[in-house]
Amino acid sequence: MANDNKNSRRKFLDKGIKFGLITALGGIGLSKIPSKLDAKPKNLSGDKMELMTTDGTLIQVDSSEVIEVAHSEDHDKKYNVREGIPNRKFVMVIDLAKCKNALKCVSACNKHHYITGENAWLKVHKMQESKDTAPYWMPRTCMHCDQPACVAVCPVDATFKRRDGLVLIDNERCIGCRFCMAACPYSIRVFNWSEPNQGEIKMTMDHDGHSSPDYAGLPSVKGTPDKCDFCPHTIKNGELPHCVTACPNGVFYFGDKYEDTVTNGDETLRFSKLLVDKAGYRLMEGLGTEPSVYYLPPVNRLVDFKDGLENYKKFESVETPE
Repeated sequence: MANDNKNSRRKFLDKGIKFGLITALGGIGLSKIPSKLDAKPKNLSGDKMELMTTDGTLIQVDSSEVIEVAHSEDHDKKYNVREGIPNRKFVMVIDLAKCKNALKCVSACNKHHYITGENAWLKVHKMQESKDTAPYWMPRTCMHCDQPACVAVCPVDATFKRRDGLVLIDNERCIGCRFCMAACPYSIRVFNWSEPNQGEIKMTMDHDGHSSPDYAGLPSVKGTPDKCDFCPHTIKNGELPHCVTACPNGVFYFGDKYEDTVTNGDETLRFSKLLVDKAGYRLMEGLGTEPSVYYLPPVNRLVDFKDGLENYKKFESVETPE
């Protein structure tokens, strides 16, 4: 069944992106209409509802033909990987003064997200404005924007923003159009051009009793993009993302903007005060994307810059998380 779904998605892509939005809307509308194969006469309400078919035609159906989906009373209290955690707003602060490119963050991210080869979600760049200025290391992750351009351009709702601020990818919906990659001003997404060799992914049971990897987009699928997800499988358990806990220098701080606190595991700080005291900033602020990742400038650095760490270590195999 899974292979049939993947083949259908690929065939859909071959037919052209221009029909993506229509087909998606049509699928949503018509999925709520009971089968007519063995329909029997019934009392109609007389109230009409307008739906769109898969070929883009607007039709009217009786409201009694539409099945309403009822949620349980505690629906909003249950964790759902697509909806997120209510009343939370997750943020990250990266202290450039502490980074010395140890790459422990990269290896931990790769390990726990089953990433192989060069498709790392987290990258560390050597930055230097000119030959006369001091170089520094800059970790780069998804910005999890409050106004994400990637979400706005996705024709099938595969890229979405949760209530807690996380921007994720559902690659079971994704058709591989790469509109999101073109729209992202931070160029953070990677594309699975070949079949991902992820090994055996650890699965858990969700609250509905379904087997789930606790990620929106895992396992990765050939022909779809991936990116940093802020580790929703850890934060739902009250734990820090893997990059935060793996960093030996306390570079990454993670927390809740509503609670006004962030921590790197060793120290917990007031989020707003940290930004004021250390002149925190966000990348490309003028674009209006409202990133959830903040940077502290590389002043009063705790470590010396070393060119010997400039080249990336390639992670060609998957280490299975314990």
